[in-house]
Formats: sequence, structure tokens, C-alpha cells
Amino acid sequence: MRSLLSRILFLILATLVFVPLVAAPLACAQDNYEIQVYGSDLVPPASTMVEIHSNFTVDGQKSVVNGVLPSNHAEHETLEITEGFTKWFEVGFYVFSSIQPGASPDSGWQWVGDHIRPRIAAPESWHLPVGLSLSQEIGYQRRKFAEDSWDYELRPIIDRKLGRWYLDFNPAFDRSLHGANVGKGWEFSPNVKVSFDFTKRIAGGIEYYGALGPVSDFDPINQQSQQIFPTIDLNVSPDWEFNFGVGVDVSNTGDHVIVKGIVGRRFTWKRGQKSGEPGVTPPTK
Repeated sequence: MRSLLSRILFLILATLVFVPLVAAPLACAQDNYEIQVYGSDLVPPASTMVEIHSNFTVDGQKSVVNGVLPSNHAEHETLEITEGFTKWFEVGFYVFSSIQPGASPDSGWQWVGDHIRPRIAAPESWHLPVGLSLSQEIGYQRRKFAEDSWDYELRPIIDRKLGRWYLDFNPAFDRSLHGANVGKGWEFSPNVKVSFDFTKRIAGGIEYYGALGPVSDFDPINQQSQQIFPTIDLNVSPDWEFNFGVGVDVSNTGDHVIVKGIVGRRFTWKRGQKSGEPGVTPPTK
């Protein structure tokens, strides 16, 4: 037990090396650009995962608030490229974009910002009872799309497969590095996924995304974000990833109804080995 605890502590401390030293007093920016509960598995070494996140706000903010453009009927498109370097380390890169409705100067397809996400995972040789990894994400977004132009996220990832059930918990912590919410300090944004394999190819479940406010003093319920997404995952091939869902913010804040979709394709660069062969099992997300 002592050896197991020391390994977990080492994993956490090793990841913290990547934490920016400038991290000072995060608001949850880009909440509706990449809506996903992360699984603990990483992209295998010498492999690249390319994903497109498409999120449409059916019912959202209809006016400019604190200098941020309305989200109502906006289409958010995010390109995510993740490269696996070792069995325990990967790096992801995001390009956020938004298609604003209407005929104003701010309408049309626009670049929003970029994020980078290094992540490490506990090796299988540790034989932990759960999947365990730790993700960090730091990036920039243009001021008219978010109150904070720079933010940082620290996301532990814990998951477990139990027969046909899959349980996943991401207790994420965010903070603003530059912008209107710097003074709030660390904020708590838990994500949860529970799904069930109806067949070998189709799984249905529920995803929860919360933004509860500063860890030292949570926001009142009517100021929190509590999004619930019934989802469908299609496991048509080890090389492909499909996730679809419709979410509702039950706390009546922010964007009330969102339709989301994720389409991903894995590419493996090892000579003589194709994607989907043993040793390149797709990450669970």
C-alpha cells in the first residue's frame, strides 16, 4: 500500500512540473467549444488522434454581456490534434473557432483561440483498480469570445469499466491567468460520465458538466452552471470515435440547450503496424 501511494504521489508531483509558474489568481472559458468527459487512456505512442468537436447552441445568450458576443445560434467548431509520445505521456493541441449568426461585423466564421494540453497517466504496470491520469490545459482566447484571455486547467481523470458499465469522473480545477476573473482564484468544474454498452457498437449514457465557482466559496445555485447531456457513443471501429448528445443547463444560467458531436480518427505511424492492431487500443472518452 505504501508503494502504491508513493507512486500516485510521484505521478501528481511529476505532472505539476508542467504547471505554469505564472499561474496566479480561472474562469471556465471555452465551456461550449470542447464538451467532453476525458477517459484515462492516452493516445498510444507513434499515433495521432484528430478530432472535430461541433457544438450548436440552440438556446443561449442573446446579447453582449461583459464584452462577450452572444452565443445564441452560434456554431462552435474545434479542431483537436493529440500526439502520443510514450505509454504514459501525450500532448493535445486545440484550435477554437466560432460561426456567429447574423449580418453584423462579428458574424461569420472566426478564429477564437488556441490551447495546449499535456497529459500523463499511471502505467498499467502499477495495476491500479481504476484508470488514472492527470491533464493540464493552458491557452488563449480572444476577448470578445471570453471574459478571460488566458486561463489554465488542472484535470485529474479517474475511470473504471465494470462489465457493460463505464464510470468516469473528472474533478477539474480552473483559474484565470489574465482577464476579468483573475481575482476569483481556483474554481471547481466537475465532469461525470456514466454509460452502458447496449451492444458491442452502441453505448448510451449521461454526461454532467458543472461550473460551481471558487473552491473557497461556491457560487449560489442560480449562478452555477449544471449541464446534463444524454449521449450516444458509436464504437464502429478502433480507429474511429463518435459521440453525440443534447444538453440542458438545469440551473438556468448560461447556454440553456446545446447539441454536441465529436468525430475522431486515429492514425498510427509505426512501420508494419496498422491502427486497430494489438497494442494500439483506442482511448476511452
